[in-house]
Amino acid sequence: MNIASLLESWGDSNVLAMAGALAGFIFGLAAQRSRFCARAAVIECCEGQAGDRFSVWWLAFGAAMVGVQALVMAGWLKPAEARYIAQPGSISGAVLGGLLFGAGMILTRGCASRLLILSANGNLRALLAGLVFAVTVQASIAGWLAPARQTLAAWWPIDGGPSRDLLHLAGLGPSGGLVLALLALTTGFYFFFKTHQHRWGLAVGAIVTGLSIALGWGLTQAIASQSFEAVQIQSLSFSSASAEMLMRVLSTATSPSLGFDAGLLPATFLGSLLGALVGGDFKLEGFKTENKLGHYLIGAVLMGFGAVLAGGCTVGAGMTGGSVFSLTAWLTLIAIWLGAGMAWRINRSMGWPI
Repeated sequence: MNIASLLESWGDSNVLAMAGALAGFIFGLAAQRSRFCARAAVIECCEGQAGDRFSVWWLAFGAAMVGVQALVMAGWLKPAEARYIAQPGSISGAVLGGLLFGAGMILTRGCASRLLILSANGNLRALLAGLVFAVTVQASIAGWLAPARQTLAAWWPIDGGPSRDLLHLAGLGPSGGLVLALLALTTGFYFFFKTHQHRWGLAVGAIVTGLSIALGWGLTQAIASQSFEAVQIQSLSFSSASAEMLMRVLSTATSPSLGFDAGLLPATFLGSLLGALVGGDFKLEGFKTENKLGHYLIGAVLMGFGAVLAGGCTVGAGMTGGSVFSLTAWLTLIAIWLGAGMAWRINRSMGWPI
């Protein structure tokens, strides 16, 4: 059955939700088994020993870039239609939001996607932080924090279109994007096998984690090309999806219509849960004496506000937006790493657990 038949039988919203569920389930399972974690990758770099976690993250990022740019070269994806490029953005929002998000993920011991994966593994600390994150995201979109977010974003706005396209600004076409993506993947393999040698299982998990980003882009583009309705071209992003799921839980009457994000979060949770059960990693964990509740709550608020201000999280802006070479997405990713690095140094100097 092709996509046109699915759209006719099930409707656009349901097919989009199924696409989000498929991409999310694969991401959740692969990320859990490969221990994919941006926070751990940052800490390894800060400690001057880029090892297991950094190599997994970079290999996944390289795979995402190659998968997405291959779709672009084949004509199966049009990045210019994605919100990371087509819609107006904010340089100040990308930088400030990224710094706040990076600091927050150090305090909460995980970014948005990692909190979801850990929650499915039985980590109640991650579950609480994830709930606070979702509430803060919604408050930053249309609640008490929205005016502050709008003010910071207005400091340095940027028009949508070519001005947000890094490949255009650099004078490179799709072929140049694919070359850069292949370079990223090659260096990812170098770092991986330098630290893991023959652990092919982790390599496969990292690559599949990255390719799930390309899968999301490809599926939504294919649906958009067959649908008679306006369909947003998108891929994995856990900030807006968290707020949407929160609204569905609180009120079905006011929740948005089904779409890609509706299937993303629950399927990612189930994929991670399956990975934890298969690998024997499921274990209920609560707060202990060394776990500072205040750090988790403050970090979750910083991440939620920062994600909305920047236009995405480590996966949403960093990998999804970065894989289509969005200027603001790359600024966000760099700022996240800088913010996390500074927070790590502050934590170390204060003697707090990291």
